[in-house]
Amino acid sequence: MPVYYLEIIVVALGLLMLMVDAFVKLEDKRSIAWIGMLGLVVVFALLFVVKWPASTEGAFWKFYSSGDKLALYFKGIAVLTTLIVLVMAVDYTPTILAQIANPEAGAHRQAGLGEFFALPMFACAGLMWMASANNLVSIFVSLETVTIAFYIMVAYLRRNVGSLEAGVKYLILGALSTGFLVYGFAWLFGITGSMQLSEISTALAKPDINTTTALFTFGLILVALAFKVGAAPFHLWIPDVYQGAPTPITAFLSVGSKAAGFIVMLRLVSPFLASAELVGKVTLVLTVVAVLTLLVGNLAALPQKNFKRLLAYSSIAHAGFLVMALASSPRAGGNSALTPVAVIAFYLGAYLLMTLLAFLVMTSLRTKISGEDLDSFRGLAKRSPFLAFAMLVAMSSLAGIPLTAGFFGKLFVFKLAVESQHWVLLTVGLIGAAAGFYYYLKIAASMFLSDSGKGQIDLPAISVSPLAKIAMVALMVAIILAGFNPGLILGLFV
Repeated sequence: MPVYYLEIIVVALGLLMLMVDAFVKLEDKRSIAWIGMLGLVVVFALLFVVKWPASTEGAFWKFYSSGDKLALYFKGIAVLTTLIVLVMAVDYTPTILAQIANPEAGAHRQAGLGEFFALPMFACAGLMWMASANNLVSIFVSLETVTIAFYIMVAYLRRNVGSLEAGVKYLILGALSTGFLVYGFAWLFGITGSMQLSEISTALAKPDINTTTALFTFGLILVALAFKVGAAPFHLWIPDVYQGAPTPITAFLSVGSKAAGFIVMLRLVSPFLASAELVGKVTLVLTVVAVLTLLVGNLAALPQKNFKRLLAYSSIAHAGFLVMALASSPRAGGNSALTPVAVIAFYLGAYLLMTLLAFLVMTSLRTKISGEDLDSFRGLAKRSPFLAFAMLVAMSSLAGIPLTAGFFGKLFVFKLAVESQHWVLLTVGLIGAAAGFYYYLKIAASMFLSDSGKGQIDLPAISVSPLAKIAMVALMVAIILAGFNPGLILGLFV
């Protein structure tokens, strides 16, 4: 089966879910999510058997890269993220129904639920297209496909003021970043005469390139991409949007949007880093962005009391580690298989596992506890040892404790910094990692070492749906296995 059938199948699944929602009489519309989940399982299996075309002649292949193993890996990240998000959405159904607009007279009591399950499918298709985009046009179209779907999903809870506020902020700032991206693309086309990434790389590598214009172009593009990945100083939207969005969508933003942003960043920044005329100044700019992002993300996370805001600043901090890897590009690598691209790909895979596990636990708890403050986790180990252990695994991996996937993610980034002799980056990265130990593990301390203060013995045990439990077990096993053998993830794309 040709590789580009994957995106077609995902779009068809999204359309099928909408058609079932519109025309099939269902007592419980959560069954629509099952259509998406089963379809995504099939798509994920097909990732291992798709075939690349024998010939890439024709207009289509100017927009879609072929023979790219890394692209398949990022498609897998998109599919797995969407699959887990749908699992969360099923558990989150009561909250969705309570906070969307009331259905009209005679409408289904779960009206509006089907669209909430279908929208992630279209975002997933955009993420998959983005993984194979090799032209400025295809990059822009796929990126905006994802972004527009997120605009709708973030503001989906129409009776929740926080969700509406998050949606407005994300829309306004997202539109602004899109303007910077398009303007940067226009300049990039102007100085290189091409929209094809391979030709752009060749043009930027020429010794007679106008460095001032090229750096201005890089600056415009970097502003837009820094917004997408949540890098400082363009991170201000993240805490409010993460807190206000529905929890499954917060998870999708945290993993899917970040992966998409770094896919595009790798493809667009690499030509500038490959240019002998530009590499020094581009590296300096990336270093400054990485330092700012690491400091802002880690230090701002320390005093946070809301779980989703804490993970928002955590997301900023992890963006700092990823930009740190990218800034270590010029002198890194050598004969090592751990190139910056490989390290970023591994880090994103590990980040998927641990972040989605944390949000899965949060979604399971959301209808059982009073709020999202860290105090709500007090004494959780007594009410649900399974959920407490799952959260402990997630927090340990996010902090980078040995024998977890997150440990090797940070270790590989630090290894790149040492090889490229970026001592400032290494120092700031170590400070950020140390801060992470505090704010991640204080959640674990609250779960295991504190009582709820509300008569713990009277609080009922917390049940977990079988589907969510299976997903959590799978993620925990993957985190621990990758912590013992990182080659399990590296082997997927190296």
